[in-house]
Amino acid sequence: MIDENITVSDNSDIDEGGPAELRGYLSKWTNYIHGWQDRFIVLKDSTLSYYKSELESNLGCRGALCLKKAKVKPHEFDDCRFDVSVNDCVWYLRASNPEEKQQWIDVLESFKVESGYGTSSDSSSNGCGLRRHGSVTSLQSTGSHGRTSLRLTEKIAELDTYSELLSKQAVQLQQYFDMCVASYPQISDETVEAIDAVKLADGVDLRMYTGEVRATSTSFRATCGATLATLQHCVELLRRREKQARQAEELYMALKNQLTEARLASKPGPDHEEGPHSTLPDDEFYDAVETGFDKMEEERCARVVPPAERTRDEVELPPPAIDNRLTVHPLWPEIDRISTEQIQAAFEEVGGENGWQLFAEEGDMRMYRREVEVDGMVMDPLKAMHKVRGVSAREMCHYFFNPRYRYEWETTLETMTIVEQVSRDALVFHQTFKRIWPASQRDALFWSHVRASHANTYAVTNHSTTNPDYPPNAGACIRLFVTVCLACRSSWPAGEQPTRDNITTSIAYCSTVNPGGWAPAGVLRAVYKREYPKFLKRFTSYVVDQCRGKPLAI
Repeated sequence: MIDENITVSDNSDIDEGGPAELRGYLSKWTNYIHGWQDRFIVLKDSTLSYYKSELESNLGCRGALCLKKAKVKPHEFDDCRFDVSVNDCVWYLRASNPEEKQQWIDVLESFKVESGYGTSSDSSSNGCGLRRHGSVTSLQSTGSHGRTSLRLTEKIAELDTYSELLSKQAVQLQQYFDMCVASYPQISDETVEAIDAVKLADGVDLRMYTGEVRATSTSFRATCGATLATLQHCVELLRRREKQARQAEELYMALKNQLTEARLASKPGPDHEEGPHSTLPDDEFYDAVETGFDKMEEERCARVVPPAERTRDEVELPPPAIDNRLTVHPLWPEIDRISTEQIQAAFEEVGGENGWQLFAEEGDMRMYRREVEVDGMVMDPLKAMHKVRGVSAREMCHYFFNPRYRYEWETTLETMTIVEQVSRDALVFHQTFKRIWPASQRDALFWSHVRASHANTYAVTNHSTTNPDYPPNAGACIRLFVTVCLACRSSWPAGEQPTRDNITTSIAYCSTVNPGGWAPAGVLRAVYKREYPKFLKRFTSYVVDQCRGKPLAI
């Protein structure tokens, strides 16, 4: 199935078996300031190019790689990432899902196969491997072991000696044959029967040369045998030399790959700036995270909400009593127990032996925390106390619970799915959050319950749960585990009817988050100190703005 962000060319060359063409948006890693950025990637004419956007694709590419010599490598841990490299030039690319990543890899690999190159671990895997030839010239140019070279030189010298001996012995035998021909002129070249030169010489004056001829013949036969043995030894030495040449080539490629990996390791890349192996100092890590949050805030401020969406249906307000459908649901015992505990703890005093530390203060807002680490992960419980005038507790919880409004005030939210609608006052959500580079992307699966309590109090409690259709850490996201409670209590002057002008709502926001994976402790606490007050002010301001001009709902 073709992803909607990818376009496969319908060029006739593809139908005839030519290399495929592909284009679409992928995330490309840039640097530790900007992290991953969406880029328009185009595969065409054996070249992989990238542009800032599709609209700028006619203005010239920002970079290109020749695929014939490229190496395509899926990432070991990230299911959506793959790397394309030519020597020490590497593009770190990331698709939106594993299927899209695999589609890109398949097309890239199929192109390389058809062009005669591959990404296996052979000698040409990096496009710079040595070609092997069977000729002596290539063997000499490759080089071999010193001992083999020395023995081969010795054998060649022996062959030179044997050549001289064979030449002299052949001359001596030829002289003797010439003497025989001179003594017996009747012997001609047309004679069919074999002539025994030694027997012929026994009957004439050539008998005196018999011993010499026999000795020369024996030496000639021995020299030929030695020559053949030496030639066989030379062939064996050449085979050894070729084997040593192959081993030297393999060693060369292994060392070259190690050198390439060392060069890549010395360069900043996502594997060295993300996750537990990050080499970023805490201050640079925090700067990058802060930049990500600032960018989200700018996007939120630039977003204009149409007036038609600024409405509130009275029926959607939290019910004053618990829905009966919830009380028969399997999650009810857990929902009731945790919600009761959270509401009770929300308005408890923060002094005394509870260990709460004040870490931020602004106007009516106070932010407290307790420092807790489990297996090296920061799990600090946080508690915020705030007062808002002009809105009721029921209205505050209405906007916090109802998924209809969540995208409007939650800037870090990327996707939201209602897994199960248990009742009017209880839902099960799966949410993925925007990635704040260089930290990994997170998601959460939790039930959310809103209920009324005594003394004009309403509360929304969110708590992590499980669902077989949404397993944790199954994709690119790391699962967060949360327990969050927004408890609100309204008050107004005794003897008066509540109005927008005289109502005040006290807010207690409690949060305990297990990040589910690595993040620097100092950076997390700095982010909490910066972002939690901003979040609470942003949310309360949003509710005040939404309720302006509407009837008060108690």
